[in-house]
Amino acid sequence: MLRARDVMDRDYARALDVPALARVAHVSEAHFTRTFRAAFGETPHRYLQRRRVERAMFLLRETDRSVTDICFEVGFGSPGTFSRTFHGIVGRSPRAYRKEAVAAGVPTCFTMAWMRPSG
Repeated sequence: MLRARDVMDRDYARALDVPALARVAHVSEAHFTRTFRAAFGETPHRYLQRRRVERAMFLLRETDRSVTDICFEVGFGSPGTFSRTFHGIVGRSPRAYRKEAVAAGVPTCFTMAWMRPSG
């Protein structure tokens, strides 16, 4: 399970599906999904979405790139899906988050810990 989670952490922008992740963990797809959820408290799909949103949050705070560019960079296939998922995890739209986020002289590690979505 840790190998699969490491792949999701490292390659979050790639198209990762349960069959590929199960192969990384050397287990069946059903066993992978059950065991991953038991070990980490959320499904593999939700974990991957949250990792992508965390990266998007950083990019929204620290860059002036467009929301659409960030959407595709972090691995979402459409801006609509990105906005809906982002709002579901963070509680506000990417544009609203960008307006409210202030990265004024606070180390990134503290900002990430404080702003980390709880899922």
